[in-house]
Amino acid sequence: MLRIEHLTKSFGEKKAVDDLSLHILPGEIYGFIGHNGAGKTTTIKACCGIQRQDSGEIYIDGISMREDPLACKAKLAYIPDNPDLYEFMTGIQYLSFIADIFGVSTADRKARIARYGDAFELTDDLPQSIAGYSHGMKQKLAIISALLHAPRLIVMDEPFVGLDPKASHLLKEIMRQICDEGGAIFFSTHVLEVAERLCDKVAIIKSGRLIRSGSMEEVKGDASLETVFLEMEAEQ
Repeated sequence: MLRIEHLTKSFGEKKAVDDLSLHILPGEIYGFIGHNGAGKTTTIKACCGIQRQDSGEIYIDGISMREDPLACKAKLAYIPDNPDLYEFMTGIQYLSFIADIFGVSTADRKARIARYGDAFELTDDLPQSIAGYSHGMKQKLAIISALLHAPRLIVMDEPFVGLDPKASHLLKEIMRQICDEGGAIFFSTHVLEVAERLCDKVAIIKSGRLIRSGSMEEVKGDASLETVFLEMEAEQ
């Protein structure tokens, strides 16, 4: 579903991502673990076509992001850690705008907005201006907008930051349902407990380089990663 091959991205003298390769299969919740500044966000933005890589290739469902970014973006959804929404719109105007971009039918958008708006307890707030939303409400709106076109791949950057426990639990259930239906999830976190409870596989990145990938049991059983885990736990 998502294949990253030898991804490299530098900012000046600093290599933010250094020759990274990963393969996320349909049905997998794949955690991307690393301390703050490890290169997670740069990788995620490259996977979504927001940040152009210096070298390497990214494929979404077999399609090259470099060669056909629009086709790739039609298949995925991106949820950032700090949603940048159009605050002059109301919540429902924003969702309608996103549905228009992806060509979601009237019937499908109404059904999905009702379903996810009720589930995230945001329906009553949708007629209100986004400018008045709390961070948590903006995060919920971003999640709902990402689900409107039924993406095959969802890429998320620290998705649980700002969500209340009920919304976090609901998002985890939705993530698993999407994967059970043949989709895939790729998300970053620096919270080991989240990855351990949720992920089918994980990859650990440090200073832009992949240092280990596999099941959580395999990764946690690697004694050489003890220092990395201690650094991440200190950030929590």
